[in-house]
Order: sequence, then C-alpha cells, then structure tokens
Amino acid sequence: MMSNRGGKRENAGRPQGQGKYGEPTTTVRIPKSQTATVKSFLDAFQRKKANVDCNSSAIDMSEFLIPEISEESTQLPLFSTKVAAGSPSPAEDHVEKYLDISEYMIDDAASTFLITIKGESMIDVGLMPGDKVVVDRAKTPILGDIVLAVVDREFTIKILNQGANKMPMLMAANSSGAYKPIYIHPNSQFEIFGVAIGSIRRF
Repeated sequence: MMSNRGGKRENAGRPQGQGKYGEPTTTVRIPKSQTATVKSFLDAFQRKKANVDCNSSAIDMSEFLIPEISEESTQLPLFSTKVAAGSPSPAEDHVEKYLDISEYMIDDAASTFLITIKGESMIDVGLMPGDKVVVDRAKTPILGDIVLAVVDREFTIKILNQGANKMPMLMAANSSGAYKPIYIHPNSQFEIFGVAIGSIRRF
C-alpha cells in the first residue's frame, strides 16, 4: 500500500525572506579558524541593516575579506635606487632583493583578515576611505596600536590609549576635532578584536 507520508510538503518550511537575514542564504566553506570572525561581522552587518547607528565606526561593515594565500610565491623586484621623481632603472644591478607581498603583509594567515575603511576619523595615520586594513587577531595589543575593537556590540577602528584613571580609551586620528575619544567605562561591553598591522590602497 502506498503512503502519503514523507517527502517535502507543499509550502512547508519558513516563508522566504523571513529568516535571520531576510533573504535567501547559501552554503559556503570558510577556514575553521575564521568562523568567529565571520559570525561577528555578519551580526554587525545585520545591526547596520536594522538602522543601528554606526556613524562612530571607521570601517565598512558591508565588506570584509579573508586573504587568499597562493601556494606559489609572487615575488616582485624591490629596487634599491631612491629617486625624487621619475622611474627607477629596471637594470638588474639596482635590484636590492625580491619581495613576496603576501609574506611582507601577513604574519599569520590563519588569524588575519582585511576590513575596508569608511569615513575620515583615521586620516592622520594614513587610513583613507576605501583602504583595506590588514588585521591580525593573534597580535597582543599595546598602547599606541591601531586596533579593531568592539564597543557595546559595535565595531570601530581607532588608536588604543588610556585615560587618567588607567581605563582604556580609543582615539581617532583626525586633527579636525570632529571625532571625540571613546571612553571605555567599567560597564561597557568592550573587546579588542585584532591589531592593524598594515594597509593596502590601490590608486
């Protein structure tokens, strides 16, 4: 005897667009070490879509990247010749060494990711809107470091400092005075998510 039980029922399951992200989802594979990073950025992105105020953030939460490291090294010539203008000679005797960009920019690929700068709160340290910042979660932050921090569940990238009471504070790098320090109070939800170790800008 045939049974009508089993199989997918018509209109079964959650209606489309009513899940956590309000849109269809897809399955992706990511490195296990990056699971917490991806989840944190997705949570922050959802808060932004819900019109949570992210103006204090100096990063674009809609775009984050995990570096893809090729097994084959890409080495480019690093010229020793210093010039005020014009181009260095391509002559081989001017090549100081060959430089692998990935090796130069990344210390530990498993703990490294990139974020995109938005706004102008960090322009005095050379971080312009659209720049990609290389962040390493394995680095131990010290005073004066540029850090990616989570303050009351919001991401921001600032300079780590401390106030008169030795409590941590986050400083912008913009001499206009438009960006006030972020003081970390005892009841604040505060975590340093990683240390900025470099930046990338394409002209």
